[in-house]
Amino acid sequence: MIVNISNPTDPRIEVYQQIRERDLVGREGLFVAEGKIVLQILLEQKDYALQSVLLLERRMATNETLISSIPDHIPVYVVPQTTMDAIAGYHVHRGIMAIGKRIITNTLREIIDQAPADSLLVILSDISNHDNVGSIFRNAAAFSADAVVLDNRCCDPLYRKALRVSVGGVLNVPWVQGLPVAEILTILTESSFEIVALSPAGTKTISEIPKSGRRALLLGSEGHGLPSALLDSLCSYKIPMSPEFDSLNVATASGIALYAASRYSV
Repeated sequence: MIVNISNPTDPRIEVYQQIRERDLVGREGLFVAEGKIVLQILLEQKDYALQSVLLLERRMATNETLISSIPDHIPVYVVPQTTMDAIAGYHVHRGIMAIGKRIITNTLREIIDQAPADSLLVILSDISNHDNVGSIFRNAAAFSADAVVLDNRCCDPLYRKALRVSVGGVLNVPWVQGLPVAEILTILTESSFEIVALSPAGTKTISEIPKSGRRALLLGSEGHGLPSALLDSLCSYKIPMSPEFDSLNVATASGIALYAASRYSV
C-alpha cells in the first residue's frame, strides 16, 4: 500500500523520527532495518514481521520489484529527500528503511534440540561493540553456523547499527540472548557440545578445531578477551600470526575461526 507523505511530523511515520538518537530495541520488540538487502531478508523470515517501509520517492523505480513483493496491507510511506532527512535526523543515503518486529524468540534449549548431530554454534561473551556483533553475525551466516548465543553482557544484535553491519545476518541466523556465560557453557557441555575457546594464548591452533560433532566457538570481548579462570577450564585455540603482532579484531578472528571449523575449509 503506497502512501505519499511530505510532512515529517505526520503521526503515521512517528516511529521513524530521530532514529539516530533513539533506537527502537526494547520497545515492544521493534527494530529498524536499513537498506534494500536487509529489507529483502526481513521479508523472507518467519521469525520477524515487517510493519512498514519508508522509501525515498526517487528510489521508487529502482525498487519496483522489491515493493511489489511487500504485502498489500503493509504501508510503504514514500517521501522526498528533505522529509526523509528531517524524519531520521541525518542525511539518509540508502533511501529505504523499514520497521520490523521479532515475533518468535528461541530459548537455548530449543536451539540445542534443533541442532543437528554435526552443528556449529557461536557463543559471544561480553561483546558490547555493535560493529563487532554485527560483523560476527555476518560471518556466522557466511559459514553456515547453526545459531549464535549471546550472554547477558552482550549488546542487542537488533540494534540498528549491528543489524546494518550484519547485512541481514542477524535475521538469517537463529539466536538467543540473556544467560550468564557460565550457565550457557554448562548447558552446552551437558548437551554434548565441545567448547572451542578462541584466544591468542590458545594451547592449540585453529587447524585442530574439530570439523564434525556438536561444537561451540566461544569468543570474548576485544579488550580483555575471555577470563583466565574460564580459559583454564576449556580447550583453547589460537590463530597463528606474526610474532610481532599478537591479536586481531574479534570480528576478524571470528571469520577465520568459523572458516576453519566449517565444512567449507579444505
